Amino acid sequence: MGLFKKNPFGQILFIKRLIILVFGGLSYRRYNAFNSLKISNSKVLDKLPANNVLFISNHQTYFADVAAMFHVFAAQNCGKINEMDKGPSYLLHPKLNLYFVAAKETMKSGLLPRIFAYAGAILVQRTWREAGQAIKRKVDSKNTDEISTALNDGWVITFPQGTTRAFNPGRKGTAYIIKENRPIVVPIVIDGFRRAYDKKGLNIKVKGVEQTILFKEPLNIDYDNESVESIMNKVMHGIEQSPTFNRVRPVEHMRPEYPRFDTEENI
Repeated sequence: MGLFKKNPFGQILFIKRLIILVFGGLSYRRYNAFNSLKISNSKVLDKLPANNVLFISNHQTYFADVAAMFHVFAAQNCGKINEMDKGPSYLLHPKLNLYFVAAKETMKSGLLPRIFAYAGAILVQRTWREAGQAIKRKVDSKNTDEISTALNDGWVITFPQGTTRAFNPGRKGTAYIIKENRPIVVPIVIDGFRRAYDKKGLNIKVKGVEQTILFKEPLNIDYDNESVESIMNKVMHGIEQSPTFNRVRPVEHMRPEYPRFDTEENI
């Protein structure tokens, strides 16, 4: 029975574990050989509850940054703080109730994305863009219900901008999810992935790049009294994608422990 245990979405956990192990093993050298990965403040993860935690992050490639986060969460699950070197043995003990929000169009685009989706993708249908064209579509309540289900089961990673383009506005759907589910909201700031990989994050573009993942302290949110706009402002500031951070370059104006942004458009 344990071998065929399923998560709330009907996915067999043994298969999910196997996918994380295989794909993690294949991608390990991307973060510890061809390029490097600097992790900051991952001790934040040790203070979080087992479920109803929402990680918000900026986004630079379709897959490489998400894959790196799976490495970091698995390493932390094995007691490794701010490091994932000395071999990927931590992949034998991944965090299985970890999910990430992804565009259905992207994850259905080929065999590799479909397999990766089994590792924990919550597939949502974009309301503003499809096949490279601007559209207008009503929000599918099934999408928000599935995010709520994932939060009830564990941790969820979402990308409020819904694009890999730097400093794009955030989508208010993130704020609505926060107000409805009242999760602990943890910002993640990433950098270097756009420089190292192609847009999809599958092919290495440049070697010797330091990629960075910074975990911040949870946001202080008044779920009852704060407006959607106020929550969204906190979200965008938390992931350093608000206009404030767009204006504070060059890097000398930023706090030294925060990673630098590559704002090159790669879309």
